[in-house]
Order: sequence, then C-alpha cells, then structure tokens
Amino acid sequence: MASEAFRFEEPRFAKWLFASTPAAWIWLVVRVYFGYEWAHAGWEKVQEGWFSNPAPLKGFVGYALQGAGQGPHSSVNYGWYAAFLRWVGGAGSGVMSKIIPLGELAIGVALILGAFVGIAAFFGGMLSMSFGLAGVAGVNPVFFLAEVLLVLAWRNAGYIGLDRVVLPALGTPWEPGRLFQRAKEPTRQLA
Repeated sequence: MASEAFRFEEPRFAKWLFASTPAAWIWLVVRVYFGYEWAHAGWEKVQEGWFSNPAPLKGFVGYALQGAGQGPHSSVNYGWYAAFLRWVGGAGSGVMSKIIPLGELAIGVALILGAFVGIAAFFGGMLSMSFGLAGVAGVNPVFFLAEVLLVLAWRNAGYIGLDRVVLPALGTPWEPGRLFQRAKEPTRQLA
C-alpha cells in the first residue's frame, strides 16, 4: 500500500487573513499605526540626544537591573539577560545608544512604507521582547502580538505598499525574483 503524504490546510479564515489581497487593508491600518509608534519612539530618542550621550540608555539599564534576580517577581529574572544588559549599559552603551534609535526609526519607516514588512515586524518583535525581558511591560505585549501577526501576514501585509513591487523583483530565498532569475540558455542538440 502506497503511503500518501498528509497535507494539512490552513483554515479558510487564516488563508484569507494572512494571504489574501482584500485583507491587506486590515494590515495597512495595523502596520501604519505600529510603524508610526516605532518611528516616533526612535525619533524621540534621537531628539533626546542618544547619539551623543548614552546616559539615557544607561539610566534605563540601571533601572531595569535594580533587584535583578531577586526572586520570581524581579524585573530581570534571567542571568544571561542581566549580563547582556550590563554590557548594554557599560561597554556597549556607545554603540547601542545609536543602534536602538536607528533600529526603531528603520522599523517604523519600513512598516509605514510597507517595505519588507515581515522583516521589519520580526525586528520590532525582537525589540519588544528585549524591552519585556528588561521588565518593561507597558505596550510591549501588544506590540509583540501585532508584530507576530505581521510576520505571519508577510505575503499580504505590504501589498498596499512597497512590498507589492519590491518582493516580486527581489523574491525570497526559496524563489528568486525577476532581478535574480537567470535567463534560460538554449539547449544544444547533438548532430
């Protein structure tokens, strides 16, 4: 008896939400809102002088590390993350005080323009998770949820945006786009 490969389909609603062009209107609202929030946060850090002075970042790290590992309800419960934060607030503060605002700005602009939405949402999720691990709840859980959904909707989340043009031209790692497709060579026939 030949074994058949099992194929599990997504529910119809999930297919519609994460892969259809009509759902792109929903993702347009989500990504522009969260894009604005990220761009605004990055721009505020630029205006506050994070580029020239890592003191605000050091203050954030110092606050997050207060009482780190001091029981199940401390702000930072993982030793490896506390070590990372010590580096961020110490030797890495000069670099990280530039990378964080630039990263937030880049994520925000990419989401607003609809360019590389899946990648931008992934890095936004990483920042949200990083802030959450540092004990800053605030809006980070909501941001993280929206970013996970945008990553899942990468195929259509940027359809009303630059991804509609950029993705077909560049393609994906598993399927090259127009710019990377090689012209087929004519086959030679033996005489």
